[in-house]
Amino acid sequence: MARPCMLEIKNLTKVYGSGKDQMLAVDNISLTVERGSFFGLLGPNGAGKSTTIHCITGIAQPTCGQILVDGVDVVEDYKSARTKVGLSPQEFNVNIFNTPEQLMDYTGGYYGLRKEERKERIDKLIERFDLEKHRKVLFQKLSGGLKRRTMLGRALVHQPDLLILDEPTAGVDVEQRRDLWEYLKELNAQGKTIILTSHYLEEVEYLCNEIAIINHGRIVAEGTKEEFLRGGKSIEERYLEITRKEKVNTNELV
Repeated sequence: MARPCMLEIKNLTKVYGSGKDQMLAVDNISLTVERGSFFGLLGPNGAGKSTTIHCITGIAQPTCGQILVDGVDVVEDYKSARTKVGLSPQEFNVNIFNTPEQLMDYTGGYYGLRKEERKERIDKLIERFDLEKHRKVLFQKLSGGLKRRTMLGRALVHQPDLLILDEPTAGVDVEQRRDLWEYLKELNAQGKTIILTSHYLEEVEYLCNEIAIINHGRIVAEGTKEEFLRGGKSIEERYLEITRKEKVNTNELV
């Protein structure tokens, strides 16, 4: 029996620009992520992953199609849908002159958490991500790994139902990456729905139970991790097999 949907994307298309300058970033994709899934969204650079995430989170407006987060339309009821989502983006889209504590506090306030509740949440996240010594250090002075942990804490401060992680361990050393993996597995085991994009395919293989590959703005493969691993191949081998085949097919059409 299928679990209820946390995310449903129906015929999403996103076009940037107009006239001769139009660029088709996402081409009529449909995708379902069940509640409690750990979902890997893979694809080469420029494949449409970030655009899809931007449409889910309201950073970009869909050209056509519909996106529902826990049944809430992200365009028609943006505020309600956005409270259900936590995003840890690939880029550090923060004020670099704020501290980790301030960044989490501002985000908690944005989502309506009261001061006492924000403090309790921030203290727990800072402790969990080993940021106590750095809680009052300016973001610009943090190492890459500490910045990533701060971004993840900021994404979690309002306790979202859906957590979207765009390259969350880029620039993080091996030990810290493994620690983050275990924390993400804990969150998922507690029922948190997580969408992960990553170029570390061993990370996807270790964490995710559902996987989709997007290329040239289209979903070109989708299934369970077990389905991708059939025949004794790794996720990386299957990924390369699928994307290389897509590249050949695209070149044949040109």
